[in-house]
Amino acid sequence: MVSRLKVLLAKPGLDGHDKGVKLVARALMEAGMEFVYLGMRQSPEVIARAVIQEDPNVVGLSILSGAHVSLTRKVVSKLKEEGCSDIPVIVGGTIPPGDVEKLKEAGATAVFPMGTDFKAIISWIEGLGSEKSLRQNSREGRK
Repeated sequence: MVSRLKVLLAKPGLDGHDKGVKLVARALMEAGMEFVYLGMRQSPEVIARAVIQEDPNVVGLSILSGAHVSLTRKVVSKLKEEGCSDIPVIVGGTIPPGDVEKLKEAGATAVFPMGTDFKAIISWIEGLGSEKSLRQNSREGRK
């Protein structure tokens, strides 16, 4: 039996706008994926604990505040501390083109700036499906 891909969505930092991440969540649901939305104003520590508890295939961060590089770096660091560095982190939101590479250097696996077609996000996540069993085997060693 093939399980559905699971995405954990969170809004780190003090950003108080979540319309975009809710639209992404709906698109994921309509594509047959499972998602967990942690809500707004989440700390990197809370996000890392939720990743351990929920065991998603991918972590999606939605950041509109302008602190996207430092918040991504902090979340990725916490995930590494918790032994979850194998879980890809994607970042979406208000991302200036010049910051895409900075986000990747901070640990983001993929970046989806505001206006990205939902199909592109879904297609990227679905591409993880072929790699899923490899990551699950490595995660079983953490449990």
